[in-house]
Amino acid sequence: MKKYLKHCLAVCAAALACTAPFAQDYPSRQVTMVVGYAAGGAVDAVARLLSQKLGDALGKPVVVDNKAGASGNIGAQFVAKAAPDGHTLLMAPVTTYAMNSLLYPATAGYHLDKDFAGVSTVGYLPLVLVVNEALPARSVADLVKAAKARPGGMDYGSAGNGSIEHVAGEMFKQQAGVSMVHIPYRGAAPAITDLMAGQLSLMFATVPTAVANLKSGKLRPLAVTTRERIGALRDVPTTREAGYPGFEVASVYAVLAPAATPQPVVQRLNHEIAKILQMPDVQARFQTLGIERAASTPQEAIQRLSQELAQWGKLIQSSSIKAD
Repeated sequence: MKKYLKHCLAVCAAALACTAPFAQDYPSRQVTMVVGYAAGGAVDAVARLLSQKLGDALGKPVVVDNKAGASGNIGAQFVAKAAPDGHTLLMAPVTTYAMNSLLYPATAGYHLDKDFAGVSTVGYLPLVLVVNEALPARSVADLVKAAKARPGGMDYGSAGNGSIEHVAGEMFKQQAGVSMVHIPYRGAAPAITDLMAGQLSLMFATVPTAVANLKSGKLRPLAVTTRERIGALRDVPTTREAGYPGFEVASVYAVLAPAATPQPVVQRLNHEIAKILQMPDVQARFQTLGIERAASTPQEAIQRLSQELAQWGKLIQSSSIKAD
């Protein structure tokens, strides 16, 4: 056993000695963190928080580049094809990208579990069912009753076809037995803006997007899609409490890099992100946004991609959810 341990230590030491120079040379220039959605949404908020801290840690600027469109696929495609040197990263709502891959296998433009290197998961967040304040519904039961009274007369918004908001809306339609019209947008921010303006009836919004706009008084939260209530919205019941115990939806966020990115670079980024997630101000900001921190190793991050594909593939198939 002692010989085996000594051998393992020697191998690790040799590996570190060989890879250390690459990590020390990184980054050599500005790093870009791509967001596949419009500015102002939940993914954007997380990216901007982490990019500022990561820039300080790396000693080079880390800038956010919003490449919105095609339910986030434009941004994902850009990073998948970028040089695998760690200077182009993706702030990925992994759950949404998994759904995109499953609903649009021919047009997604990337293989989630093959075209990316997992750097680290950073957190997860639930959705909030919000309605326009002009809608008389004060509970999920009220909403279902109103929707059944006028089939097809309500519409719900999403961040785009195949997004987590879209799938959550279709799940709700099926479990509640209601008919509603899906209106896809190029990101969560424009969708929530139209919801506040009364152009939509309701939306399943991520917690950061909902919390940022509830102060306007133009939205009313009816339920959060978690097993337990969340700190950011203590007074809002869960979908379980509202009578839908199987309705649980959360979006996993992760930082990804192009496949074949050198492991020393991936490890350096993972190490810095782990430290950032422990910072008190980052923890406080995540709590305000309703995001649960969830750091991981690079290996765990890439495993999560496969898990998301398996989980949502099974649900989409069993629920017969189709892309518009």
